[in-house]
Amino acid sequence: MGSLSSRVLRHPGRARAQQEPGSGAGGSTRRPETGGDAAGHGFCYCPGSRKRKRSSGAFCYCHPDSETDEDEEEGDEQQRLLNTPRRYVEGRARTCWAVPGPRLETSPAPGALRRVMLAQGMGLSSAYLYLQDGLIQQCGETMKETINVKTVCGYYTSAGTYGLDSVKKKCLEWLLNNLMTHQNVELFKELSINVMKQLIGSSNLFVMQVEMDVYTALKKWMFLQLVPSWNGSLKQLLTETDVWFSKRRKDFEGMTFLETEQGKPFVSVFRHLRLQYIISDLASARIIEQDSLVPSEWLSSVYKQQWLAMLRAEQDSEVGPQEINKEELEGNSMRCGRKLAKDGEYCWRWTGFNFGFDLLVTYTNRYIIFKRNTLNQPCSGSVSLQPRRSIAFRLRLASFDSSGKLVCSRTTGYQILTLEKDQEQVVMNLDSRLLIFPLYICCNFLYISPEKRTENNRHPENPEN
Repeated sequence: MGSLSSRVLRHPGRARAQQEPGSGAGGSTRRPETGGDAAGHGFCYCPGSRKRKRSSGAFCYCHPDSETDEDEEEGDEQQRLLNTPRRYVEGRARTCWAVPGPRLETSPAPGALRRVMLAQGMGLSSAYLYLQDGLIQQCGETMKETINVKTVCGYYTSAGTYGLDSVKKKCLEWLLNNLMTHQNVELFKELSINVMKQLIGSSNLFVMQVEMDVYTALKKWMFLQLVPSWNGSLKQLLTETDVWFSKRRKDFEGMTFLETEQGKPFVSVFRHLRLQYIISDLASARIIEQDSLVPSEWLSSVYKQQWLAMLRAEQDSEVGPQEINKEELEGNSMRCGRKLAKDGEYCWRWTGFNFGFDLLVTYTNRYIIFKRNTLNQPCSGSVSLQPRRSIAFRLRLASFDSSGKLVCSRTTGYQILTLEKDQEQVVMNLDSRLLIFPLYICCNFLYISPEKRTENNRHPENPEN
């Protein structure tokens, strides 16, 4: 079973106390173990029975006649507590979501634990909740260690059902690291709108190349949500996606796809795209206009925003961010990345209009260097000749194992870097013992400071006043 499911089995009435085979009415019974013979060999202990019954698979159905005639309201509460997952170890055990449980009155907890519970005045329900909570937490720890492309979505759903916040956090971290670095067709199919919205909106998304690649990934994901039966390779996916949307473009009747009934559910996800870093590249701007997925009003407002930002950089005293504004950086920074397949020397720049700041990035001899290129190297666009320019940035490095688990990471944190013309600066010195290739580099950049709000450009709440 690839992932834990949130499926819960319901039994009529309430479960009775369990007894070991051969024990008398007055004998003690033990609570179900988290592993062992029952889970490993497909057996379950059914309420009111002295025999073990072989289950048909990962789930166990106990006979409904085993219910008692005791208080129904208390029984419902007990049954709710019984529907909890057993410990799951990937590849070694199966998942069992129906765990019949003991009652303290007839099936005492082991020794000291029972005495502590009774001394503290814990009833049936609260004591059993205490026991089952430990089982759930133990299951959660196993889940965190076995997150991979096949289990991550199921784990995230189950963690939400059982209140395992730490598991949800680990799943989101895994997805932020792997969504773009290790794209996968089946993962795209499984990712819900709510989860994808969180990923695309995060400044911690490990982007490969530039923001346009985030848009392209979203386009492929949306296609698979609409056509989940599609079966093909990742290499074929983009072509098939473009063909599918192209065939339907004539039916939009002047609307973009996100404005149609089919497209509206995905609006909240696409809203988190940082469009200002897509339209800053001519080829990308042409593609996003041609696709007709994103409403034209969204693009128009971004074009205006970027035009005014360019005028500030060219005609005003704009020299770049002067202080760390974490909220601004996390919400509006440029997200870009690069994969270094093996050790060596690399030098690159990320494409796009960066307000006259031509940033060259070099990896050599375990150093990462930023250089403000002004006159030394050819540049495809205009460059600023101001004596000093500043950028806000955060640089992250990571390596992953075959399951996508983070095995090595470094970060500079958010910083301000001021460079003169053609000046370069070492921004990270790496320990060779920690370098594992392929090495993934992800950066967040802010080239100009946020526009200061003034009384003149604020919209009054009441125009009549």
